[in-house]
Amino acid sequence: MVALPRFVVQLHDATTLHFDFRLQSGEVLRSWAVPKGPSLDPGVRRLAVPVEDHTLSAGEFEGVHEGQRRGSGAVIIWDEGTAEIVRDEPGHVSFILHGRKLSGGFALTRTGAQRWILIKVRDEDARPGSDIVTERPASVRSGRTWQEVRGP
Repeated sequence: MVALPRFVVQLHDATTLHFDFRLQSGEVLRSWAVPKGPSLDPGVRRLAVPVEDHTLSAGEFEGVHEGQRRGSGAVIIWDEGTAEIVRDEPGHVSFILHGRKLSGGFALTRTGAQRWILIKVRDEDARPGSDIVTERPASVRSGRTWQEVRGP
């Protein structure tokens, strides 16, 4: 039996607080920075800026990056799980997530050279009007917020 690709969403307090959405493709994590984080509301479109691919092990990190090439600051694993890739072609990826916070259909669509949008598909997992980022701010691994990981 072939394992499904994984996904991870890390909340990173770097120069600006943002979410790193990572989707496994072979032996790397394709990555997008999503400033406002994902949404379960199909009416909400989130800016997603592609960044360089990351190693699979990068998706395991929770803690504080200090003086790292990719940016300093606290990182939590905000959500993680598996992903079923429905369509993957240049400029568009659609997938079904099986995470602890995010589930159901999502899509990433290119809208410019360095600009994509992340949207939630209208399905039984959609929650119009919700704000999952505010409702569930803590790590799915440690239960801590990024502020708690950062420390005093």
